[in-house]
Amino acid sequence: MCSGNFAKCLGITLIPLTIICILCNILLFFPGGNVADESSNITDEVFYLGGILGSGVVMIFPALVFLGMKNNDCCGCCGNESCGKRFAMFGSILFAAAGAVGAAYSVIVSCVAINHGPKCFTTYLNGTVQAINVTYPFADGNYLSNRTLWDLCDGPGDIITWHLTLFCILLVTGLVQIGLCAFQVINGLIGTICGDCCGCCGDS
Repeated sequence: MCSGNFAKCLGITLIPLTIICILCNILLFFPGGNVADESSNITDEVFYLGGILGSGVVMIFPALVFLGMKNNDCCGCCGNESCGKRFAMFGSILFAAAGAVGAAYSVIVSCVAINHGPKCFTTYLNGTVQAINVTYPFADGNYLSNRTLWDLCDGPGDIITWHLTLFCILLVTGLVQIGLCAFQVINGLIGTICGDCCGCCGDS
């Protein structure tokens, strides 16, 4: 497969992954599927915007660059027919590296959030009155291996499942994005060194 065609395939794959990450991060602003009464009731890692910025906005740029690789003009620089295509492939390496950094940021935020657990409602006795507090009831991911600890969370909604599901999606999607960007780095190196296998300037 031509390096330009392969880059385009990677771009097509990255677009839906980017949309998924943005949607997941937006949904995390609604803990347990409910509208939060205060922003302080939302898990802190949600505001780091790993899905919206890291795997979202930052990833859009390499995805668009990859999509346009096949259409880049390969004819013009210093009379060398393949120079333009080689330069475009080299540029795609830089965008792929930037995309990988953005996705890595999303992965790190997701890992921290999963280990930290969600911020949720907990009940405690204030003298003789039962009160509700919004806090982090878990420590060092202990709730992941001990489901009985989930009873410490009294909401909102099924907050733990909501939290784990969305952050796990962000984690897996971010890892896939890193893998795709790594493929493009290799593909870009091949295209830069060897040129695109497809003909250009009317040769194809």
